[in-house]
Amino acid sequence: MAFVIPHALCFLLILIHLPFFTTSQTYPNISLGSSLTALDDNAFWPSPSGEFAFGFQKNGNGSGFLLAVWFDKIPEKTIVWSAINGKLVQKGSTVELTADGRLLLNNTVEESISIWDDQPAASGVAYAAMLDTGNFVLANRSSFNLWESFQHPTDTILPTQILYPGSTLFARHSLTNYSKGRFMFKLEANGTPALYTTNFPFDSPNSHYWSIQTVGNYQVFFDPSGFIFLTDSEQNRVADIVPPTTQSFKDSYQRATLDYNGVLMHYMYQKKNGGPWYSVASLPTNICTEVVETTGGGACGFNGLCVLGDQGPTCECPDGYTLSDPNDALKGCRQNFTAQSCDESSPETHLFEMKEMQYTDFPNGDYMHFQPVNEDWCRKSCLADCFCAIAIFLEASGDCWKKGIPLSNGRKHPDVGWKSLVKIRKDSPSAPRASKKDDSAIILVGSVLMLVITHLVISLITYLVISRFHYRKSKVSKLYPGIEGINLKCFTYMELKQATDGFKEELGRGAFATVYKGVLASENGKYVAVKRLDSMVRENDFEFKAEVSAIGRTNHRNLVQLLGFCNEGQHRILVYEFMTNGSLASFLFGESRPSWYQRKEISLGTARGLLYLHEECSSQIIHCDIKPQNILLDESFTARIADFGVAKLLKTDQTRTTTRFRGTKGYVAPEWFKSLPVTAKADVYSFGVMLLEIVCCRKHYEPKMEDEDQMVLADWAYRCYKQNTLRLLLENDNDESMDDLEMMERYVMIAFWCIHEDQSLRPTMKNVTQMLEGTLEVPIPPNISSLYVQSN
Repeated sequence: MAFVIPHALCFLLILIHLPFFTTSQTYPNISLGSSLTALDDNAFWPSPSGEFAFGFQKNGNGSGFLLAVWFDKIPEKTIVWSAINGKLVQKGSTVELTADGRLLLNNTVEESISIWDDQPAASGVAYAAMLDTGNFVLANRSSFNLWESFQHPTDTILPTQILYPGSTLFARHSLTNYSKGRFMFKLEANGTPALYTTNFPFDSPNSHYWSIQTVGNYQVFFDPSGFIFLTDSEQNRVADIVPPTTQSFKDSYQRATLDYNGVLMHYMYQKKNGGPWYSVASLPTNICTEVVETTGGGACGFNGLCVLGDQGPTCECPDGYTLSDPNDALKGCRQNFTAQSCDESSPETHLFEMKEMQYTDFPNGDYMHFQPVNEDWCRKSCLADCFCAIAIFLEASGDCWKKGIPLSNGRKHPDVGWKSLVKIRKDSPSAPRASKKDDSAIILVGSVLMLVITHLVISLITYLVISRFHYRKSKVSKLYPGIEGINLKCFTYMELKQATDGFKEELGRGAFATVYKGVLASENGKYVAVKRLDSMVRENDFEFKAEVSAIGRTNHRNLVQLLGFCNEGQHRILVYEFMTNGSLASFLFGESRPSWYQRKEISLGTARGLLYLHEECSSQIIHCDIKPQNILLDESFTARIADFGVAKLLKTDQTRTTTRFRGTKGYVAPEWFKSLPVTAKADVYSFGVMLLEIVCCRKHYEPKMEDEDQMVLADWAYRCYKQNTLRLLLENDNDESMDDLEMMERYVMIAFWCIHEDQSLRPTMKNVTQMLEGTLEVPIPPNISSLYVQSN
């Protein structure tokens, strides 16, 4: 869909940033003959404001230096451009703006390298300058830029920067290696922007995993207001490159970087708060599912698994595999066992087993397919086949696919609906060797002696290990009795008191706890949310341990992760990861109206998180308080459910009383008031209320509405639905949502089913998720009548 900005305004915005208008900016000129030397203290030429610098920056703890442009007023010194394809040079190397106008890099171990090869034009260079935009330029006496770093980007673009047809961004090789990596962003000659994997180590494109199909003389423009979009030949805004955001970028730095993992990230750094950089948008949303190569290993290399986590995609290995290069996770994985022999005279089937991996898939690369079969047949078929490394089994249809080494396009994702069965070698201790008749007495005695010594050493080590284990176990049990078998950190009270500066900065307050912002010194300044339970809850020690045990075993991208806890004396504290974009309530009911795309993604993400709690985690968890205040948004605006399982902090009989109900008025299911057993369908009801709020961007009950018929959102929405006037619910939305009325209507119908008074007629969260995704038809919803009387 095209977004058109008035011709004159857009033309002016772009025109003022073109090279021949640089005469209006004041900056110190770098005269001919100037030079910099790579030393331990970074040598550089600053921009007038000091916000950017050009020069040598030491590469981490290594001995090499990078000739680059970076943000100089922040501790990270984030690099936005690098010379000679990110190649490191030695200490003592120099860069010189020669008297004849060339920019030369003189490495101590090589001949001079020219940064700019246009020799005829070099004769006109009068000076160089590092601009406050982050652009390093070589200009003539008329201040016309003969060369600029903006025209030769590496992996980053900055506000005011323009990419012309043919421009390319290359992801770096790794976090600290700035040479060209495995991904590229290219604006094709016909104006089509696209993301590709590359034929690494060559930099030619291999397989594209995102693009906007356009034909025209388009350019990419990074507007300082935070939009990155295509413009046509008449300077009209044609389409957004990264999803637009309502985030304010005042007093902030911005950059858009093609990260080494292949994700184009729009980053923001708040000057007043001192950072860190955090993502406000990304492209694609999930690279793990978008990269599907016909040749090549995929997002994480051959045999690797791409996993989308809180901090973006990471690479893992299947069971029985290990990283080929621990310093380069994108290089893929290798088997850490000897592969199965294909010698039919001595089959090795009994030496291998099939290991089940959840939510795992390796698209493409099947060499055999059988259907219909059962799972046991599929397992045995792969075990008996020396070429088979993994079998994929789909129970619903009885399909069995077999794949061989190398595996490609590996990913883990909650939506994967089949089983991946990985073949690995069993652990089999070596059998004792029988003595040969011709062994000499010396060899026999030596062998016996070695066995005795080995036995004694092993016994001693075993004793020490067991003793230490029991000592640590008793120590931990003393401090935190009754909480075992979970992979969480046990914090002391003083640790968390120090992290929160005496529980100073309050993030939110509920009926049973107060949440504070904290910084963990032991985790390199990592921000956390520290939830301190009140005295009533603190008394329920058994329930607290059950709560920690249940939540500690959950793991889903749409849940806020529990990092640790404190169970010391009367102190009951939970430590969660910190969500940078706050709650859905603030996002939904604030001054800026979120886009329809963002609201759809938040709805679906919340539904998937609830589905996991209800059906997919080890023990069922009923949230009991679903509302926008308990849906938090991470740096990518991904929905993350918070406070799940809090009902476990109360006694069981309290969940069935009419006076001590759990939840918030307006979101509470009717069964709470009827002393009926509360099931997961109570969460479905609360989700339905919230889904209407997300669609309409307003609260479920607005007593100050001028039109009384619109006070109760459910009633008003149902009237609009029956009268075919759903467009009224989106009257304040942009054109994007108005053009998607069919999907909006489907979401509203789903909400009506969710808030049905009879819980037996409400759909499960699995069905809700399928209906939101469009894979399950939505029936005509039932009639509703004042289901929100409780909110009044």
